[in-house]
Amino acid sequence: MSTNTATHHDDHGHPTGIMRWVASTNHKDIGTLYLWFSFFMFLFAGALALGIRAELFQPGLQFLEPENFNRLTTLHGLIMIFGAIMPAFVGFANWMIPLMIGASDLAFPRLNNMSFWLMIPAALLLMTSIFVPGGAIAGGWTMYPPLSVQNPSMSVDMSILALHILGVSSIVGSINIITTILNMRAPGMTMMKMPLFVWTWLITAFLLIASMPVLAGALTMLLTDRHFGTSFFDAAGGGDPVLWQHVFWFFGHPEVYIMILPAFGLISTIIPTFARKPLFGYASMVYATAAIALLSFVVWAHHMFTTGMPVAGQLFFMYSTMLISIPTGVKVFNWVATMWRGSMTFETPMLFSIAVVFLFTIGGFSGLVCAILPVDIQVQDTYYVVAHFHYVLFSGAAMSIMGAVYYWLPKWTGFMYDETLGKWHFWVTTIAFNVTFFPMHFTGLAGMPRRVPDYALQFAEFNMISSFGAFALGISQLLFLYIVVKCIKGGTKADAKPWDGAEGLEWTVPSPAPFHTFEVPPTVK
Repeated sequence: MSTNTATHHDDHGHPTGIMRWVASTNHKDIGTLYLWFSFFMFLFAGALALGIRAELFQPGLQFLEPENFNRLTTLHGLIMIFGAIMPAFVGFANWMIPLMIGASDLAFPRLNNMSFWLMIPAALLLMTSIFVPGGAIAGGWTMYPPLSVQNPSMSVDMSILALHILGVSSIVGSINIITTILNMRAPGMTMMKMPLFVWTWLITAFLLIASMPVLAGALTMLLTDRHFGTSFFDAAGGGDPVLWQHVFWFFGHPEVYIMILPAFGLISTIIPTFARKPLFGYASMVYATAAIALLSFVVWAHHMFTTGMPVAGQLFFMYSTMLISIPTGVKVFNWVATMWRGSMTFETPMLFSIAVVFLFTIGGFSGLVCAILPVDIQVQDTYYVVAHFHYVLFSGAAMSIMGAVYYWLPKWTGFMYDETLGKWHFWVTTIAFNVTFFPMHFTGLAGMPRRVPDYALQFAEFNMISSFGAFALGISQLLFLYIVVKCIKGGTKADAKPWDGAEGLEWTVPSPAPFHTFEVPPTVK
C-alpha cells in the first residue's frame, strides 16, 4: 500500500499525475480546471450554434427537424450560460483573487474542489439530454410553461436536475469567495484598496447567493407540476404560466449581470496596464458596480412586456430598465477616461478590451431600445433581441475572457504567447462576430421571429451573411486553442513584468488612483 501511495505523491506529500487534479485543493489548479472545462463547453455549445446557423443558411428545412432545431437552441443557451461563461469567471476568481488580495488560497479549499466537481455530472446531464427521445427540451433555455410542463420527455427532467446541481456549485463557490475577500486580505488592504476585479467578484457572489435559490424554487415547482400533480404553472389546474416567467426572470436578470460584472473587473484591470495610467474614477466604479447589482433585481419584467401586464407595471419596468444604463455608462466613461492621453500600446489583451468597450456599448444601446415599451412590443421574440444579448454576452463577457486569458497567460505559464497569432485571433473573432450578429438587428426589425427553423424569402440574404460569419467565428476559436496550448508547452520566457507598464501596474493595478490629473504620462521607451 505504501509503495502505491509513494508513486502518486511528490516529496512534499502532494498528489501527482491525475490525482493532482482530482484531489486538488490548490486554488490555481482548480482555477485551471474551471478554465479548461469552460473552454470545452464553449466549443460544444458553439458547435450547437453552428448547427442552428447551418439550418438557417437558406429558407426551408435542410438538416434538422423543427424539434431538433429547438433542442439546439435550448442547449446552446443553457450550456453557454451555465457551462461556458460562468465557469470561466469562476476560474479567474480562483486563480487571481488570492494573488490580488495577498491570501494563500481560498477560505475553504476542499469546498472549492467540490464546487468544481459538481459541475461535471451537471454538464453530462445537459449534454446527453440532447440524445434522449421524446421531443425537444421544451420552452427554449428559459423553459417556459406550458411546454415544459406538458412535454413528457425525460430531457426536461435532466435539465432541471443539471441546473439544480449547478446552482449548488455556484452558491458554494460564492460563499467561498465572499469569505475569502472579507476575511483574508493582506494587512493594510482596506475594501477601497482592493483591485476592481476583486470588487466585481464580491458583488457578483452576493448576486449569485440572492438569485440562485429563486431558480431552485422555480425548478422544484416545475418538477412537482410535471410529476406530482401540482398546478403552479398549469392553467388546467388553476395555475398561471406567467408566474414561471416572473420567478424565472427574477433570477434571470441578475444572472445577466452575474455574467457581465466580472468582465467589467477584467477590463478595469487590463486597460490601465496598457494605458500606463491608474484607473480613472476608482470609487465611482465600485459604487456603479453596486448600483447595477441592486437595480438588477427590480428590472426583471422587462422580459415580459407582452404578457398583459398593467400599464403601471409596464411603466415601472421601463423606467427602472432605463435607470440601470446610468451606472453602466459611468463605467464606459471611466474606461475611456483611463485611455484618454494614456501612453497606450495595443497588445492582444488591450485590443480585446477596446473591442469590449465599443461592442458592449452597442449591446447596451440596443438594450435601451428594447427597454422602450412600444418598441419592445414590436421587437419582442425577434432576432433584434438575439442581436442585443449577443452583443452583451459575446462581445461583453466572452471577449473579455479571451482578453484576460492573453493578459495572464505569461503569469500562469511563465511563457509569452505568440503575439502575431493572438492579433490574428482578435481580428478574425471581432470581424466574424460583427458579420454574424449585426445583420440580426435588421432581420429582427423586419420581423423575423427567433427560435424558428424556417423563414420567409425576404430574410435570406441577411441569414446567409450571419451563417458565414458564424462559421468563421467558430473556426477562429480553434486558433485560440492552438495559441494557448503552444504557450503552455513553452516559448519565449516571460519577463517579471511582461507588459512593461507603469510601476506596479502589471497584475493587480493598485487600486484607488493617486491624485489624478490629465497630464501626459512619460512615453514608454
